[in-house]
Amino acid sequence: MKRPVLTIAYLANQFPAAVEGYVGEEIEELRRRGAKVIPGSVRRPGSTGSHSQNRSLAEETVCLRQIRVRTLVRAVALILTRGERISDILKRVLFRGNEGPWIRLKALLHVGLGACYAVRLENRGVHHIHIHHGYFGSFVGMIAARFLGISYSVTLHGSDLLLHSAYLDLKLGNCRFCLTISEYNRRYILEHFPGVDATKIHVSRLGVETVFCQFSESNASRQFTILAVGRLHAVKDHAFLVRACARLRDCEVPFNCLIAGEGPERRNLEVIIGRHGLQNCVALLGHVNREKMDSLYETADLVVLTSRSEGIPLVLMEAMAREKIVMAPEITGIPELILPGRNGFLYKAGEMEEFVQRILFLHALMCTKNAVSFGRLKWIRHAARLQVVNNFGRANNLTHFGDSFLQLVAKPDWSHLHENFVLQQI
Repeated sequence: MKRPVLTIAYLANQFPAAVEGYVGEEIEELRRRGAKVIPGSVRRPGSTGSHSQNRSLAEETVCLRQIRVRTLVRAVALILTRGERISDILKRVLFRGNEGPWIRLKALLHVGLGACYAVRLENRGVHHIHIHHGYFGSFVGMIAARFLGISYSVTLHGSDLLLHSAYLDLKLGNCRFCLTISEYNRRYILEHFPGVDATKIHVSRLGVETVFCQFSESNASRQFTILAVGRLHAVKDHAFLVRACARLRDCEVPFNCLIAGEGPERRNLEVIIGRHGLQNCVALLGHVNREKMDSLYETADLVVLTSRSEGIPLVLMEAMAREKIVMAPEITGIPELILPGRNGFLYKAGEMEEFVQRILFLHALMCTKNAVSFGRLKWIRHAARLQVVNNFGRANNLTHFGDSFLQLVAKPDWSHLHENFVLQQI
């Protein structure tokens, strides 16, 4: 008798997306283990760049922004004939909780989108739906799973849990399991959603490539360079960094600040840069492709993060894997990666004076010819790389993800997919 193939629908808000390569990596890991995975995207797929694998994934992705009239008609029929399957969800959306009228209305619209997703998956033999991020895509996936009578799971990262948690009680209460990227997130979920079964919340860390790149360690002959990488969004608070650059300029520190990323905050940042007269020392680079990121890291003396909310940022892992000095706010899961004074530096979020003083301190250390200072920085760089290699390497963490995911979702008939797997929380 032919064994069934485990079929998983894998939904993201946008897929493929240049800044979320880990979704495609997880899909490929599950496929390598014999599972059939159907990629899904609520929004239109983002730029796939020149990578042929990304283009291939984009072509097979189920996009919910591309809905035909026939699909809409079938979705309405699904809601009318199987509406009892989501009656408890509708009661929660309409009559309970603290959400405002606009959030409740959007949730009702997402019920329709979930029905459309169910229609798109109905005849494809899907056994389980997994959703990346806890934004509205997770609501869509939850509704689709209910209509199809199958299980679903979700991966929570940072802002989707800490800042935008509408109906997260519903999503966590109904999911088969939840993966999240840090111990901080797991504790936060159990503290703020006490009704959720603690045994279904699992830590699954992301990771980066750990191929070694030897970069220069001395700044004696060139200008001090600060690098920030991330989407230009208010939560990333690049405005804080630009204002700090004005303080550094006033302290007569010769420096360059490079900000790589694109987003809705660009115009606001341009205004702040102009207001402080920083055009000659602060540069907004826009989106930088992966091929050019190595040269940016090589240029940087210090890689900084100024976010108000994060998971455990991949940019910090990438910098540390390259033995760069990093500095980030002491928030959420970041202290699980950066051990202050040992493999990087932390500062209290929003504290401008502390942030600037840390940079001045590091600038002095890097510019000195003192052997003790030089040795301390070399030790910190080496410890940074070891932290990533030992705990945040992509290959190891993908292996752990595959082991855990298939064990959590599998039924006895699918045991051939994971005969030797050991459930392991990272």
